[in-house]
Amino acid sequence: MTVISALLLFACSSIRHTLYQSGVLDLGIYDQVVYLISQGQPPISSFLGFHHMGNHAAWAVYPLALLYKIYPSAYWLLAVQAVSLALGAVPTYYLALQAGLKESQAVAMAAVYLLYPLIFNVNLFEFHPEVMAIPVFLGVVLAARLGKIGWFCLGTIFILGCKAVLSLTVTAMGFWLLVFERRRFYGTFALIAGISWFLIASQVIIPFFSNSEVAAVSRYSYLGDSVIAIASNLLLKPNIVLERVFSFKTLEYLALLVAPLIWGLTPKHLTPLVSAIPALVLNILSDKPAQRDLIHQYSLPILPFLIVAVIASLAADKGCLRTRRAIILWALLAFMVLGKYGYFWSRYLRTVDNWQATTEAIAQVQTKGAVLTTHSIAPHLSHRLMIQFVDDISGSPPSFTPFDYILLNVRHPDGTRNPEFAANLVNQLKNHQLFQLVYQRDDVYLFVKRSQ
Repeated sequence: MTVISALLLFACSSIRHTLYQSGVLDLGIYDQVVYLISQGQPPISSFLGFHHMGNHAAWAVYPLALLYKIYPSAYWLLAVQAVSLALGAVPTYYLALQAGLKESQAVAMAAVYLLYPLIFNVNLFEFHPEVMAIPVFLGVVLAARLGKIGWFCLGTIFILGCKAVLSLTVTAMGFWLLVFERRRFYGTFALIAGISWFLIASQVIIPFFSNSEVAAVSRYSYLGDSVIAIASNLLLKPNIVLERVFSFKTLEYLALLVAPLIWGLTPKHLTPLVSAIPALVLNILSDKPAQRDLIHQYSLPILPFLIVAVIASLAADKGCLRTRRAIILWALLAFMVLGKYGYFWSRYLRTVDNWQATTEAIAQVQTKGAVLTTHSIAPHLSHRLMIQFVDDISGSPPSFTPFDYILLNVRHPDGTRNPEFAANLVNQLKNHQLFQLVYQRDDVYLFVKRSQ
């Protein structure tokens, strides 16, 4: 099941990327960063304008450069993501057996994990390093229950390296293990490691490398303009927090999260969800709607503990569904309703009318010179020191001078969402003394800087 799922997930994300439906945020960013690491270059993202460690302090990305040593390709990141997401089924199966479930129920729980809509949907949404932490979260819970101290410590440290914000989930997991699971060493280690890394990453590493506060702070601007200010106002202004918590949007979000697993969640066995509280609170309080759906990556840290809670209910012979057939049928129904597989015959086909022209134009970018292009083309040209994508947010055209290549798709000007803006750029470039048009087909234009 795990191998087949990994292959299917990789195939789906690869097709999406090949159809030019991936983008800078975040596949392009990580592809450029990992490529630069593999080449011994400083991993400074030209999209972000600062060092990789100033983004999410995600040092777990560095080993991925070994894959780029074999052959540099964004498909490595998609493969790592697919394998990571699918691998969560393995510790799920063993957690179920360890809890005393029948083998048929353990297999069903592995299927439930794989069919949870978030797994499929996140796999399609670019690349995010926290996907590597999801099977490890399940693995460290299993390690704690089996008394494997070394594996628990190693796994916990790796989780912290996947994304700084996961330190909050690790901290909450430590509290759960200490108070509810009565595993003193494991809980204490996770508590100390989580709190320590959160402070180091948010107050030292990220500000040092990015010269600014943690990027996500802007999503909570109504609570403050820094991590410390937000944390303080969470305690000092409970009325603002409660307004967000007790709202229809929050109710809708919670319904999405639990619907695929509602059959197996019982009040007496919800203590594992203590670990999910930080991610849940961050998503509920955020001004960004994408943090409250089953499409983006923000709910991933919640899933492992939902799975552990359902396993606990089944082990106590509770829950509405207990047979393998009934459990898998419900999981399939949830996937059919909430999975975004329909994108493959709807939104992903919107740009196929000039796919060939885009592919031919990309093939003519033959050096590692600086590139200016669109959001969806950028991840196919990000193996270079300098690449940026066009957007019309500023309301003014970009400076063309720093670039050696400028590749624009006027028919599908993603990133700008403004065909007139894209067409205007093309007209400017046609009259620009520094650039010459070397390729034009189906509203795809490639300009190359003239030799000096």
